[in-house]
Amino acid sequence: MTRRHVAVAGAGPAGLAAAYAALAAGARVTLIDSAEQPGGQYHRMPPEASGGHPGALRHGRAAFLRRRSRVLTHPRCTWLPQTPVWALERTGPADSPPGAGSGPPPRVHLLCGGPADGSGRTRRTLDADALVLATGAHDRVLPFPGWELPGVCTPGAAQALVKGEGLVVGDRVVVAGSGPFLLAVAASLLEAGAGVREVLEAGTFPTVGRNWLGRPWELAAQLGKTAELAGGAAALLRHRVPYRLGRAVVEARGDGRVEEVVTARLRPDWSAVAGTERTVPVDALCVGHGFSPRLELPLAAGCALRDGPAGTGGGAGPFVLVDAEQRTSVPGVFAAGEITGVAGAPAARAEGAVAGWSAAGGDRAVPALRVLRRSRDEGRAFARRLARAHPIGAGWPGWLRPDTVVCRCEETDYGTLCAAFGDAAQAAPRVAKLSTRAGLGPCQARICGPTVAELRARLGAGSAGHGTAAEPPEHTPHRRPLAQPLRLGELAAAPVPFGAPEDPPERSGGPKPPGAADRSVPSGPVAESPEAPSAPSGPTALSDSTDPSDSTDQR
Repeated sequence: MTRRHVAVAGAGPAGLAAAYAALAAGARVTLIDSAEQPGGQYHRMPPEASGGHPGALRHGRAAFLRRRSRVLTHPRCTWLPQTPVWALERTGPADSPPGAGSGPPPRVHLLCGGPADGSGRTRRTLDADALVLATGAHDRVLPFPGWELPGVCTPGAAQALVKGEGLVVGDRVVVAGSGPFLLAVAASLLEAGAGVREVLEAGTFPTVGRNWLGRPWELAAQLGKTAELAGGAAALLRHRVPYRLGRAVVEARGDGRVEEVVTARLRPDWSAVAGTERTVPVDALCVGHGFSPRLELPLAAGCALRDGPAGTGGGAGPFVLVDAEQRTSVPGVFAAGEITGVAGAPAARAEGAVAGWSAAGGDRAVPALRVLRRSRDEGRAFARRLARAHPIGAGWPGWLRPDTVVCRCEETDYGTLCAAFGDAAQAAPRVAKLSTRAGLGPCQARICGPTVAELRARLGAGSAGHGTAAEPPEHTPHRRPLAQPLRLGELAAAPVPFGAPEDPPERSGGPKPPGAADRSVPSGPVAESPEAPSAPSGPTALSDSTDPSDSTDQR
């Protein structure tokens, strides 16, 4: 029997669920991730040798380990850790409507054989019958004077240090920005021993309260999220940490690193109220204003995008457009998780399971799919509520001064951007990028790109370039020909297709090609589980793709 081969890019909650469901549907699976272990940011765990931290940091660990072991020990699964997908090569038309057409998905270009700063990585190409994209999202930060100082970090980075290494970013920390993720980060920092001075939510009470408290019966389907939010609030109460609505950090100061922050009360449009400034001594600042989906691979594949919910500002999209089966506009390509909308880990797992089952050609009428679709739809409704409750206000550029750095990589300031956008000869996106160098640094506009596009639109130089359900414009800040950095030597080397007789990664002890006969239990992450549970098989295995015991920290 010829089995379908499903490649899954990303091994976070959505990607792992997609691999699990595809195996249950009888497919061969290649699971790819640039990290050493699956799980993504949400399931990032402290090293076993360190003993980790008890409590909330290990929430959902047992269910995650069970799911991970069942996937990685399955004889039809090939696990490729430390393997970034750096490009997708289109092999067919990319302009068909969602769910229409047929043909192979894009060819996947990989770098196998070690960490990004290592040598000896091998270029590989992978052709599959279906491709599931589950690349997740990263923190978005709006610039303000001093945000480039050492000691200023994103909430996601602070939580990654706590979860992955048991380290805290400082002893006197302010957590600021927008969204319920701030509560989870503050609770993690408090549990790890950090001193959190205060948590600042930029949204004002009328906006946050109206959208969180309105139609409360709809939250009944999200008891896990509600309980976790309540737990975060309780942690702040126990440690007497103030939580202030309608207040933001508008400046960070320090000699060589952050030493104090200036906070101010905000109006509903996020403009600062003069005379309400207050200075707080700190040694670290965690600041984030929502999330930005990682769209490099969906755009490289030619996937159509959709805008976020109306009236939620520039921080609520764009996202990948999918149909009920998680198909994108490109034949053979599916998407799941935060690239389709930020709704938390349970919704991402439900989307991943639907995507994996559909990509593997599973029976669309199995009862378990109805449960998964309902969980996914409830998660999407929660995401819309979240976006309405925490929109980015239009007045935030009022925090900026002419010398405020907007692109930290190239040290491009706000005054330079204003001058470029005000000059008709420089206002075009490509010309402005070349003249100001904003977005040309190592991060390739991942941090500043959406902000620069939004400022350009606000200053009357054009649209934000986010794209719509049609093919997105070329100047979208999310479009990058190379999704991951690679050396010129690696780029120049001839790629080796998976399945070739001479397989360098296999000879060097790296991952085996898809379909390689190897029923041994892999070393590394799976060794943490003393016994490998039975492998997923058949439609009933879909019920384990979502687990109500796993709540979400919005990542």
